[in-house]
Parts: sequence; structure tokens; C-alpha cells
Amino acid sequence: MRFPLLSFALLGGLLANGYRAAAQYDPNVAHRYVQPLELWPELQAELSLKNGDYLLLSVRGERSTDGQGYYATRPLGMDTRRVALAYEHFWNDNWSWGATARYESSARFETNTTGDLLVPELLLRHRATIFGGLTFGQRLGVERQFVVNRFYHGGSGPEGQFWTRLRVDVERLFPLGGTADGFGLRPRLSYAASTHLRFQKDENAPAERTIQWTSLRAEVGVRLSPKVDFTPWFAYQTQYRQDLVFTDATGTIPVSGGKINAVYPTLGLDVRFTITGGDKADRPQLPTQH
Repeated sequence: MRFPLLSFALLGGLLANGYRAAAQYDPNVAHRYVQPLELWPELQAELSLKNGDYLLLSVRGERSTDGQGYYATRPLGMDTRRVALAYEHFWNDNWSWGATARYESSARFETNTTGDLLVPELLLRHRATIFGGLTFGQRLGVERQFVVNRFYHGGSGPEGQFWTRLRVDVERLFPLGGTADGFGLRPRLSYAASTHLRFQKDENAPAERTIQWTSLRAEVGVRLSPKVDFTPWFAYQTQYRQDLVFTDATGTIPVSGGKINAVYPTLGLDVRFTITGGDKADRPQLPTQH
């Protein structure tokens, strides 16, 4: 009996060591954490110009359902408040360019901050019908973030640098009313990726992931009339962080930090009012996710 008991003891020790090794936290492997649901309502006013271009003013609130607020404060009932102004010029039916400027109060995600952001952006857009009435769109934007009153909370947020954002989407418009610009539904799926541009990286700069933010969004736009439409949507938005690595009391075994994928399920509602200022008959109105 002595040898079987010894064998079982050795086997148990090996299994226990193997389990501890497998369970040890690896900061070099991305760890996925799903966060509480986010609520993002947005109100838009769009002015259509005589040549088919448009001006847009939008205000948005962002609120987590964690019940506490991002950092215990919620002015106007929101964790983040954002106002944006945009202009876009259409060269033809497929290509357009534009510029936006937004101000975010208590910006939270891409900068790991409760400070404010002032962000001008230039954008280039291409849209074309592919098959079966589907429209495929691409939007490339480059922006400069100016950080105001920043309070750092960890992670790898940039100190007011350049960002680039690429978004692709596919959609189809289903007119259901008696006219082409009457009641209709507009189902749409989009995917966006954002990254911090570093033209020259400092030796002491914090490590960053290649992509810092992605958003997979599904929506159904509802057009009530040429002047009023709304879009309920749901998205999985992911923040890709490179956090500081924390260890146990011995200082040798990592317990948290490293590569973190923070997933934010987000429920939103965009409401848009369109003001006609000499509208073109064939003006292509963009989705509410401009």
C-alpha cells in the first residue's frame, strides 16, 4: 500500500501545482471585463443647405447604470456631456468631406480622465450602392484632442494627441409611406476602430495597444417625415487598455493589470430634427451616426 499511496500523493501535488500555474494571472494576455450598461441619448438639429451640404448641432449625454456615477458626480444627470458642431460638403453622390468640433465634459473612455476635451476633426466619407439596395459606407477621420482640466486615473490615455478613426457600415432604406421621403425604416450595421497616432514615440511614454477603441453598432432608423426621424441603437463598445501591472505581497506574482479589454454594452437613442434651408430634391441624408 505504501507505493500506491505515495503515487497518489505525488499525482495530487502535480495536479495542484498545475492548477495554480494555470490559474496564475498573466498580464500579457488580454482579459475581458464586461461593464454595466451605458445609456446614451442624443438630440440633433440638422440644417440642410441649398447645395445639399448640411450643418449639424448635436448634444449627447452618457450615463452608466452602475448606480454610482463614474466618479460619484453626475451634473445634469449624466456622467459625460457632449456638444458637437459639424459641416459636410458633398462632391458628388459618393464622396464628401467635412469638419467637426466637439466639447466633452468629463470624457471617460479614450483618455482615462474626468477632465474635459476640445476636439476638432477632419473627415472623408465614401458611400455607394453595392447590391440589393444595400449602401456601403466608409468614414475616415483624423482629430486632435486638447485636454482641459485632466485628472488622471490610470491606464494608457494619451495627453492630448492625434487620433484616427475608421468606420465602415452597411444599410438599407425601406420606404413604407406613399412617397419616397415619407415614413420609412433604415436598418444599419456599423463597425468602428480608433487608435492614437504617435508620429514619434518618447522612450518614457506609456505602452499602448495598437487599437484603443472599437464599436460594433446595430440600429434601426425610423423616418417619420422628411423633418423628423429617430434611431434606437445598441452597441458593444470596447476599450483596449495597457494598465499598470500589480503584484502580490511578494512582488513577484502578478494579480491584475496588463492588457485589459473593457466592454461597454451601450443602448442609445438619437432624435433628429431637420431644418430645410433650400433643400436639394436628391439630397442624400446620412444616418444619425454622422
